[in-house]
Amino acid sequence: MRSTLLTCLSIGLATLLAATEANASNKISRTYQPAPVDLRVPVQGSALLTFNSKTVKPAKSEAHQVTQRAFSMIGTPYRWGGSSPKRGFDCSGLVNYVFQNVDEVDLPRTAREIYNMRENPKIERTDLQPGDLVFFRIHNRRNVDHVGIYVGDNQFVHAPRRGQKVRVSDLNGDYWKRHYLAAKRILPETLAKADLPGRRYE
Repeated sequence: MRSTLLTCLSIGLATLLAATEANASNKISRTYQPAPVDLRVPVQGSALLTFNSKTVKPAKSEAHQVTQRAFSMIGTPYRWGGSSPKRGFDCSGLVNYVFQNVDEVDLPRTAREIYNMRENPKIERTDLQPGDLVFFRIHNRRNVDHVGIYVGDNQFVHAPRRGQKVRVSDLNGDYWKRHYLAAKRILPETLAKADLPGRRYE
C-alpha cells in the first residue's frame, strides 16, 4: 500500500515539474518576441537621415553652353545677313545667335563692330579658351571681315562663305593661319579671370 502511494506521488511530482518547465519556456519565448512595429520607439531626428534620391547635376559653364550651341549649328547653310537656323547664317550672325542667351553679353551685328568693342580685351592665341572669338582678314587687308567661335584644340566653328555650311575649321591650317588677325574674350566668366589688357591672361 505504501509503495503504491509513493509511486503515485512520484508520478504527480514529475507531471507538476514538467508543466512548470513548459510554462517557464512559454514565458521566456514571449518575453523575447519583438514588439509590434507600431509599438516600437521611433528614431529621434529621423528626418535628418532622409535624402533626395535625385542626383543634383552641376550647372554647365557658359563656355560649355556656347560651344555646344555652336556645334549644334554645324551644317546650317551660309546666308548673307542670316542670323537664325531657319534663314541660315553669315559669320557674325552665327556668333550673335550662339551668344544671344548669355547674360551680360550684348554683341553688335558685324564682325568689325564686335572686334572694335573696347570692353573686351584681345588675348594671345596661346591663351585661347573655348568661347573666345577669333577674327580674320580675308577680303579686306585693313579691316576684320570674318569671325568664328573657338571651341578648343585649335578648332573654331564658323559660317565660311556663300555655297558652304557652318563647319569646324583648324586654326593651324595654312589658309586660316595666313588670314588670322586676333582673338578676343567675350564671356564674363572667363573675362573675370583675365588680367588687364597688355598682360598675359589665365
